[in-house]
Amino acid sequence: MLELQNVSYRVSDTDGDREILHDVSLTIDERFVAITGPNGGGKSTLAKIIAGIYTPTEGRIILDGTDITGASITERAKLGVSYAFQQPVRFKGLTVRDLISLAAGHELSVNDACSYLSEVGLCARDYVNREVNASLSGGELKRIEIAMIIARGTKLSVFDEPEAGIDLWSFGNLITVFEKLHETVNGSILIISHQERILNIADKIVVIAGGQLKAIGTRDEILPELLGGSNPGCACSVLTQKL
Repeated sequence: MLELQNVSYRVSDTDGDREILHDVSLTIDERFVAITGPNGGGKSTLAKIIAGIYTPTEGRIILDGTDITGASITERAKLGVSYAFQQPVRFKGLTVRDLISLAAGHELSVNDACSYLSEVGLCARDYVNREVNASLSGGELKRIEIAMIIARGTKLSVFDEPEAGIDLWSFGNLITVFEKLHETVNGSILIISHQERILNIADKIVVIAGGQLKAIGTRDEILPELLGGSNPGCACSVLTQKL
């Protein structure tokens, strides 16, 4: 279980101090949680704070009873936190099998590596020995990244706008993978997104706007308001990318 206790985050720029997040308190123990809201509202900053890329200026982060507020990315990874960037990194010289083996923590056989790739809908034999370079599309890279996370078996997997930079066909395949993960994952998945199809499979939806927690609840409680835009004062009324 992940707990955010009164988390705030400020940065200094030419205009002085600027608060990106203000007093956010949140508990994540469901299998699939989506964080949504308008662009610039603080969603990605919150994801990076959970992953350890940023350190909150105030508040605490607790993972299964352990205070990880000051823990590094590496330390959090060892404790079971995974983070997937909006744009997956390419690794020249490394094969897909190499990456999945690194994620698993030991050398995988071709058959084992292929089993992880099959779980994310890739024809495993076509990918297992491919180099992770520019020949792979954004959608392929994101599914390989998910295969790595499955191989790691982490407590908490954070995806920052997984739909960014991929075409509609690839996005449809990505949704299928997330639907399967929702059914089988042992830990928790946290996704930053404003795609209706992702929000529609979430157990809990969290709305962040203006750096603050605006709404939280089940998809049945939150999604109708998001899609209907019945409350113009709530950031959830600007769900700009529907499928």
